[in-house]
Amino acid sequence: MDRHDQILIERDCERLVTAYCHFVDHDEAEQIAGLFTEDGVWKSAEATLDGREQIRKAMAAREANAARMSRHVCNNFLIDILDEDHAEGTVYLTLYRHDGKEGRRLSPLEGPAMVGEYRDRFVRTSAGWRIAHREILINFLRQE
Repeated sequence: MDRHDQILIERDCERLVTAYCHFVDHDEAEQIAGLFTEDGVWKSAEATLDGREQIRKAMAAREANAARMSRHVCNNFLIDILDEDHAEGTVYLTLYRHDGKEGRRLSPLEGPAMVGEYRDRFVRTSAGWRIAHREILINFLRQE
């Protein structure tokens, strides 16, 4: 695999992370399930979702919370390519969120609700790169 192919893989994996954040922040969270493999896993300290259908249901519930406004800010992407069809990555996450009046365009800025990391495993499928496993690790948490 040459450097050009490596860069394309890195970019495809970074785009999955960015799409995930965009979908959850713009009331399209149910679409997140399509970013995962059929047997994909989404894991946090509170829950483990096994498979695309569980992920879809959980994200549909998040999407239904019209009172929540959020922005997931990701940076420090580090993608390691294992081979032509497998990669792993870590990205830092800063989460801003506020629950308020539905339909508002502006929320007060109270600082981040959380700072942590996404740790992902990516797989190339017939439909392109997908997330096979996502673990969310929290390093800093605003006490409410």
